[in-house]
Amino acid sequence: MTRFVLGQNQYGKAENRVVKVTRDGDTHHIKDLNVSVALSGDMEEVHRSGSNANVLPTDTTKNTVFAFAKEHGIDSAEDFGIKLARHFVDDTAPIHRARIRIEEYSWERIETSKGGARFVGADEIAHSFVRKGQETRLAQITYDGHGIQVLSGFKDLTVLNTTNSEFWGFLKDKYTTLQEDYDRILATTVSTWWRHNWDGIDSHAPDWDRSYAGVRKHALQAFAETYSYSLQQTLFEMGVRVLNSRDEVDEIRFSMPNKHHFRSDLSPFGIENEAKDGAVYYAADRPYGLIEATILRDGAEQLIPVDMTNL
Repeated sequence: MTRFVLGQNQYGKAENRVVKVTRDGDTHHIKDLNVSVALSGDMEEVHRSGSNANVLPTDTTKNTVFAFAKEHGIDSAEDFGIKLARHFVDDTAPIHRARIRIEEYSWERIETSKGGARFVGADEIAHSFVRKGQETRLAQITYDGHGIQVLSGFKDLTVLNTTNSEFWGFLKDKYTTLQEDYDRILATTVSTWWRHNWDGIDSHAPDWDRSYAGVRKHALQAFAETYSYSLQQTLFEMGVRVLNSRDEVDEIRFSMPNKHHFRSDLSPFGIENEAKDGAVYYAADRPYGLIEATILRDGAEQLIPVDMTNL
């Protein structure tokens, strides 16, 4: 008789939209999360016979997410995910592994009008821009009853350099039509995950918000300050800057589409359109080059799945 083997399996409640308001007198704070729970463990019988004796209902996992938000608050996505993962594994015997994946949506305060406001900008870097309101913070916590793996990240952060980017010297064959460019726009939408070396055994966890802000800052600074000959080079420099600056991070992976900007051909109208004069560009939607890579500390193991950031 043929015997079939049950492979990897998990279940849970996906995309629980949790909005927690904290009131500090007249000042309110908001945390807006999208929390997905995936549980694994002793689930042979539910698949073979339909017995639910070891199944914690997905509705219960949903209720737990909201109850924990009220009872424990949400200091950070990572801290909240760690509390949930430990609860599901440590307090439910048939559950051996929990993976909590979180998206966090940021809200900025609307400042009231006041006199004397002035524009404050960067004096040294005047050619780099980041689109406001597009970034989504990410976290994934995995716990198996022994160690914890914490991945942090973000997606949908669009950045652009209007100069200090070239692309030339590439391979050419009979199908190559792309012209070499010595002064081009470099634009991309950054999606990234990074792995913390904290494993949950040491009680001194990183300051998750400070760590996130630091990684984001150093990645953006590297994007702005790298004279780029390729998006691959810029991506690598972003990863190196993060690892050099954040001791708690051992690995970082980027997925960065090349948001192509092509100079419009205005020659039929007798108009020159050169970058040095301030050109007009056509922003192409698709297709686009997609550049992806992982940067690691020497000796570190690559553990971030490659399919977490790519198409």
